[in-house]
Amino acid sequence: MDLYKAKKKFGQNFLIDDIIINDIINNFNHKKDDKVIEIGPGLSAITDPLIQTLDKLIAIEIDKDLVYFLQNKYKNYGNFCILEKNVLELDFTKFGSKLRLIGNLPYNITSKLLLKLIKYSDQVIDQHFMLQKEVADRITSLNNNSNYGRLSVILQLHYRITKLFDISPNSFNPKPKVTSSFIRMVPLSKNKNKIIDYNMFEDVIKKAFLQKRKMLRHSIGLWSKIIPWEEIGIKPTDRAENLSVEDFIKLSNAITLKNF
Repeated sequence: MDLYKAKKKFGQNFLIDDIIINDIINNFNHKKDDKVIEIGPGLSAITDPLIQTLDKLIAIEIDKDLVYFLQNKYKNYGNFCILEKNVLELDFTKFGSKLRLIGNLPYNITSKLLLKLIKYSDQVIDQHFMLQKEVADRITSLNNNSNYGRLSVILQLHYRITKLFDISPNSFNPKPKVTSSFIRMVPLSKNKNKIIDYNMFEDVIKKAFLQKRKMLRHSIGLWSKIIPWEEIGIKPTDRAENLSVEDFIKLSNAITLKNF
């Protein structure tokens, strides 16, 4: 499909670098009977090596032209299934448990998709994604770093995230304007169990990072008056970027308990 033209509305940048493709497959390290779902197979750079070694591969693609191309390319493969779907609207519960996700995520939906997938983290063994380096740096950043933000806290609560390697724009066609990264996300169940009220947890993070340069005693408003600061080991003069994920759990739980 050499004449296919990438569509801007889908944020398409197709991987063409064989060395990077091999690095991705080696890091994914799949087994024959793994339940793998590929998000955005595109022109099949990752699909090709996966389909040769899996009992079954499910692909999710929004572009009907690419769906048609892939259906024809793999029409003689009984282990290939492709769904023409917007992944942001897809219900992953239908796929069961012990899923392994992989894909080259469109830049324009990356954050939305990562947040959506939290809902299904109990069904997932791991996620391996290509995404913007900027986003990868943000979601792997620890506190006391300028890249650390709301997305970092929420995703690190639910996953152990590792940046495996960066990918040059030259590895794609068309070339994106930014460097990409390949990451691994392994779900963590224990952290969420420590939170008394998850909605409160999200509200606290949102308030704190909305004015991230302000001290907590100002950024979280009236809540600051009911928090036993010394007891939870956090200073009212701290800023949002100073708090670890564990600190945010303590902070939100303290507010929840005082509100009862």
